[in-house]
Amino acid sequence: WIITNAHVIKDLQNAIVVTSDSKTYSVKETYLDEVSDLALIKINATHLKPAKFIPANSKTVVGEKVIAIGTPISFSLRNSATVGVISGLNREVDAAYRLIQSDTAINPGNSGGPLVNMKGEVLGINSLKYSAVGVENMGFSIPANTVQYIMNQLLKYGEVQHPSLGLELEASWSTVVGLPTLDPLSVTKVVSSEARKSGIAEEDVLYSIDGHRVVSLVDINELFKSYLPGATVRLVMQSDGDIVVRKLVLTQGDPLLSGDDYETDGDEHAEE
Repeated sequence: WIITNAHVIKDLQNAIVVTSDSKTYSVKETYLDEVSDLALIKINATHLKPAKFIPANSKTVVGEKVIAIGTPISFSLRNSATVGVISGLNREVDAAYRLIQSDTAINPGNSGGPLVNMKGEVLGINSLKYSAVGVENMGFSIPANTVQYIMNQLLKYGEVQHPSLGLELEASWSTVVGLPTLDPLSVTKVVSSEARKSGIAEEDVLYSIDGHRVVSLVDINELFKSYLPGATVRLVMQSDGDIVVRKLVLTQGDPLLSGDDYETDGDEHAEE
């Protein structure tokens, strides 16, 4: 099983994998989750050395040296490595989950490759970059804990069981621009029948879920890694000026996204 980005494998026909010893294998099975931009592909190969993820109790810090491995621009440049440092953690950009920011050069073709520390442990999967005139070396990687969560869901269910509140929510201006804030989320639309049954209405305000304060859409997505559709959650909300508690059954649906001017690198190479 090989991990890559969903946008790398999604539209490929007759995809093949080339390993570091130049052997080629056709892809036999594919599972992908466009929400997280992660995919699992399977090849019939033996004796491949598995990647080692960073241990769960390890701490990644800003300034830590990292290496991005990938296939930039041309397949003749496969297995290229670029060195940089962790620029930021828990970034909330154009993604459902928090990302790692680094200044390693991530060029077209690097998507799906690993971001590793100096021990060779995988910190994340390279996925996005910031592309604009005058902007340099702003790449983003999906953290190892999110990769493992998605991978386990794909292996168990064949898809990711994304829980949903059945609501459309809007974060405050302070949250959107990145200012420290505890401003709650506003309900802009009630989508699911379960949400309507719970008594939630448009213009209600959401403060917390099961005792966890949430101020952004990504906060909710990260929290819901521990939940499955069908679970009941306790919401603390404000409705018509009163603080109320609503019990809500989670449905199956896509996590909410906040939009920024970030992009995938538009490549076509999956990395082992």
